[in-house]
Amino acid sequence: MADNVNSTEKADRGPWQYIIRGMWRTPLGLFGVLLTTISITLMVVGLVFDLLGFIENPYANLFTYLVLPGGMLTGLAIIPIAAWLRRRQWHKFGISREHLHINLSDKKHRKGLVIFVVLSVVNISILGLIGYEGYHFTETPTFCGKVCHQVMEPEYTVYKRSPHAKVACVECHIGPGAEWFVRSKISGLRQVVAVMTNSYSRPIPSPVEHLRPARDTCENCHWPDKFHGKKVKSIKHFTNDDQKNPEVTDIALHIGGRNPETGAFEGIHWHVSDGVEIQYLAADDKRTQIARVKVKRPDNTRDEFVKADIEVPEEKADNWRVMDCIDCHNRPTHIYDMPEDVVDFGLLSKRINSDIPGIREDALAVLTAQYASQEEAAEKIGPDLLALQYKRDPQNVAKYKEDIKKAGIYLTEKYLGNVWPRMNVFWGTYQSHLGHRSEDYGGYKYASADFGCFRCHDEEHENNSGESIPQNCDLCHDEPE
Repeated sequence: MADNVNSTEKADRGPWQYIIRGMWRTPLGLFGVLLTTISITLMVVGLVFDLLGFIENPYANLFTYLVLPGGMLTGLAIIPIAAWLRRRQWHKFGISREHLHINLSDKKHRKGLVIFVVLSVVNISILGLIGYEGYHFTETPTFCGKVCHQVMEPEYTVYKRSPHAKVACVECHIGPGAEWFVRSKISGLRQVVAVMTNSYSRPIPSPVEHLRPARDTCENCHWPDKFHGKKVKSIKHFTNDDQKNPEVTDIALHIGGRNPETGAFEGIHWHVSDGVEIQYLAADDKRTQIARVKVKRPDNTRDEFVKADIEVPEEKADNWRVMDCIDCHNRPTHIYDMPEDVVDFGLLSKRINSDIPGIREDALAVLTAQYASQEEAAEKIGPDLLALQYKRDPQNVAKYKEDIKKAGIYLTEKYLGNVWPRMNVFWGTYQSHLGHRSEDYGGYKYASADFGCFRCHDEEHENNSGESIPQNCDLCHDEPE
């Protein structure tokens, strides 16, 4: 009797029933169903936890928004593949390979279609929500700075203390529009491969070769036409001979832009004013050796200035670049300190007690010493500062011991925020082109000929008439009135 019932049930089964029942009995089909179900469940749980603020780990968000959706899509792709492979095996079981069809007059088909539509809507809704949240996650500074922690730690650390700390990385590195979004994602894939294969650059090269023009990003907030007048800057600098009274230099910077009284463009921002276009040809990747400069002025006159002693490699002969904000403001966000600035600020802010004899010189010595790792620096800076002070005068160490320890803590903090030996980031690795500092201390140097204004304003770039790009101080600054 039971055999007859089973035979009747098998006779009543159509091709769809065989596929669905058989799929659960194949390892591949079962794997697809389990992978899809588990991925969807974990995605929903991860999304809820993230929205409620229970997840702060970027790797958990990476798993929720990028890995699990991949698992879900893979599972959904495996299920029909498993069904197709199962159908190919029907002849082994004597099952007729009837054509698959959907008969809406059949109650089972209607029920199956409704279930399929409902599940599809649920899956698409979940995937759409996760995709939306995942897109926003990949646009956050947390994703940029913490997911590839070892690679981006230096840049992310200094970004968080910068004037642009509230501006998302993508607003400057990508900007609006689909074209640059797609470019960034393609570039991101190359970077992921570099991280996985441990083939990324140490340090990260600067400047960024294919950074979007500043007119598409910076000038969404900063408008050169509206810069006008002067800005007074006060520079305070101590010396080892006098660590109590700083040398103060006040200068008035000619910010420039369009002068509303005369309508003329003037000052520093003349370089990027309307009607002005400056192109330059650099002989090196860091854009510090400027061989040629082309200038187009508002009256449409043109000039080309050449520095004869710089030879341009053949592969760079056509790499002309239109000057924009980033050519001077090359560290607008990822701003690294220099050791002398660190010590001078410590003295100004009283983090370093200026009453301690020789503390400035000793502080520079421990900051610029060579350490194999941040861990070694954290372990040695404080004790080494104490040892140097002890060599000077043991009695002063006894008198100022607590202040010396506080100074050591401050110096350690600053070292760890500026130097990463494992990424080959040291003092002076990333230097600024603003101004033309020329200082040499502890083996690190701001070289005025290689960084800043004097790359072009050196009176050595000459045109056909023998005129040169001037180096007059009053072009950019003078004494405050």
